Amino acid sequence: MIFIDFYAKITLYKYMPHLADNKKAFFDYKILEKYEAGLVLLGHEVKSAKAGQISLKGSFITFHNNKAYLTNATISKYKQAGKLDEYDPTRSREILLHKKELRYLQGKFAEKGLTIVPLSVYTKNRLVKIEIAVAQGKQLFDKRESIKKKDAERDMRRAMKNK
Repeated sequence: MIFIDFYAKITLYKYMPHLADNKKAFFDYKILEKYEAGLVLLGHEVKSAKAGQISLKGSFITFHNNKAYLTNATISKYKQAGKLDEYDPTRSREILLHKKELRYLQGKFAEKGLTIVPLSVYTKNRLVKIEIAVAQGKQLFDKRESIKKKDAERDMRRAMKNK
């Protein structure tokens, strides 16, 4: 007979599979602060995103009328959704934040040299969440430095593995 602990059930329930990652953001920007927010999607968009048909490549966060929007993210049309006339896969989608967080992020967005970028989209308790970050653009020498650092770490791991 197998017994599953109550807390084990909760941990299994909170498992958050990543639906999409913005790998380019970590290379192009220095991440300063991270935030978790909700994402407003249509029904067929949720199914398409959970099927892995979402891309954050080239997407960014904008602010209009005291609301945050995910702009330029692509969610492909869900195949089993039927006829979806005039569906725009790159439409702007609203991001749900607390008022305090929204005001703070708008202030950071207005500062010179800072931007707000999406890092990943994942599910949490059946909801689709997005991780966004306040980021500062890297210069070319910073990018070269991070490549050198990554190569050095890879070489050290290889040396340790071969011993």
